[in-house]
Amino acid sequence: MMTDPISDLLTRVRNGCHAKLPKVDVPASQVKVSIVDLWKKNGFIKNYKLYRQGQSGVLRIYLKYVGKNQPVIQGVKRVSRPSRRVYARHHEIPKVLNGLGMAVISTSKGVLTDEGAREAKIGGEVLCSIW
Repeated sequence: MMTDPISDLLTRVRNGCHAKLPKVDVPASQVKVSIVDLWKKNGFIKNYKLYRQGQSGVLRIYLKYVGKNQPVIQGVKRVSRPSRRVYARHHEIPKVLNGLGMAVISTSKGVLTDEGAREAKIGGEVLCSIW
């Protein structure tokens, strides 16, 4: 049994980028699909597809590279963990590398980027950051 599925997603993506894999498969969930959708909209990955297999599904993430196989994703970090939750008000949401990266926030309006949460003036749980 997995205790932290979001950390598993981040670790698989991080390892896939280091190994220069074209795609990574992770077990699917709604939160993971929301996170990966934000990554796609902000240009960190090429694409993703959701494959249904019975009750569960598989989320296939196509990683993005530039130049000579240089990964677009330089780093990912889990901020809020099951053992230590991290919450932030809209004016306390951290900027990742002065705006070059992106933080993913779980709010009452759904999963948003740090920029989107600041604009909507909504705080929430800081799930992860990517740069």
